[in-house]
Amino acid sequence: MTVRVRFAPSPTGMFHVGGARSALQNWIFAKQQGGVFVLRVEDTDAARNRPEWTEGILSAMDWIGIERGSYEGPYFQSENAAEHRAAAQRLYAGGRAYYCDCTREDVQLRGGTQYSGYDGHCRDRALDPGEKRALRFRTPDEGVTAVVDLIRGEPTFENRLIEDFVIARGDGSPVFLLANVVDDMTQGITHVIRAEEHLPNTPKQQLLWEALGVKPPIWAHVPVVVNEKRQKLSKRRDKVALEAYRDEGYLPDAMRNYLMLLGWAPSGDREIVPWSVIESEYRLEDVNPSPAFFDEKKLRAFNGDYIRALSIEEFTAACRPWLTGTDTIPPPPWQPEEFDATAFAAVAPLAQTRIAVLSEIVPNVDFLFLDTPLIDEAAWAKAMKEGSAELLDATVAEFEAVPDWTSETLKATLERVGADRGLKLGKAQAPVRVAVTGRTVGLPLFESLEVLGRDRTLVRLRAARIRLP
Repeated sequence: MTVRVRFAPSPTGMFHVGGARSALQNWIFAKQQGGVFVLRVEDTDAARNRPEWTEGILSAMDWIGIERGSYEGPYFQSENAAEHRAAAQRLYAGGRAYYCDCTREDVQLRGGTQYSGYDGHCRDRALDPGEKRALRFRTPDEGVTAVVDLIRGEPTFENRLIEDFVIARGDGSPVFLLANVVDDMTQGITHVIRAEEHLPNTPKQQLLWEALGVKPPIWAHVPVVVNEKRQKLSKRRDKVALEAYRDEGYLPDAMRNYLMLLGWAPSGDREIVPWSVIESEYRLEDVNPSPAFFDEKKLRAFNGDYIRALSIEEFTAACRPWLTGTDTIPPPPWQPEEFDATAFAAVAPLAQTRIAVLSEIVPNVDFLFLDTPLIDEAAWAKAMKEGSAELLDATVAEFEAVPDWTSETLKATLERVGADRGLKLGKAQAPVRVAVTGRTVGLPLFESLEVLGRDRTLVRLRAARIRLP
């Protein structure tokens, strides 16, 4: 048997990090088994689908290493609508489904509550197809449905507790449950690896597989991904779009590594490991079924470690989209002709050790490429205390006179200027840093001044002095 797995996202919004994790888990399993990864876009929600969301899925998958051309598809669920309808009619013709004209209000009235499930009212009415008549699957009255799950063992569901569920709407269009099953059958899917939230639907889908005369797949329901409050990640509340992390400057290798740790861990006391190790060691049977916490702070730390592991050439190349701007990344505050590659190369090693996401490169280096720095007014107010004017005057005078413009000389000079006024270096350099870079934090000050150069540094110090009383 050739293992065939599928990833089946809906093009109704940004690409969810939970979906990215599921895609990677399917991808790895297929590679380990010498199988096939199928991409199926479930685009039957015409009111919410947009072509750009489909392209977003494809580009996000490219970014995490599941590149176009390396898998089967994409297929589109809407293209299989005829098969969905045919399957619904086979179930009806075989007595496994029946038509129902009950409205939601009817069901609630009979049950006495808005939470009442369907009571089988139309089971034996033998209704013919008709307008506003939904098609319901006739679930067994006895026995259990056992789901073979590589992560959760063999959960069982009492058939008598599974209501007769709708498989086709009143207009004849099949619902997700049936379309999903038919597509999996048509595409020969042998293993369904998906999120835990789909587990309640699994016995219904398994009953459909069996009723259509096909052996069900092997299931694996990976743990739900939750936030710090242990709530399921929500796109309305949480930062869940993979594209947002990409455009903020997370590295794909860091993101892949982190996503695979949501419910699983490699051998030994380690978390940051090469992708080859994950591909070799990952086992669905080893996945922890408990909810997995998506810790953005931990992801950020991961990313910083990955950034620091880059060669300086790799780091420079990785920063380029933020230094120039792209279709999804805003341009930096300087004009293209103002960018100085030599100056950037001089400070890149300093920046690499200090940033956790690549977008942070811009506020760390923008002072090099702008005529005047972008002043953070809060930083200005914090740094420019009483005595700052005299400190800047003295610094200008001393910096004008230094024989060589090097970081070591500049540090010693400012240290002396500060000592003359009873200030340690940390206090003395705060007004200078804000005057030159616009911020209280950033790259090492004296190395920055060396790269900026004497003339531009002095211009900024004098401009800052004019602002002070």
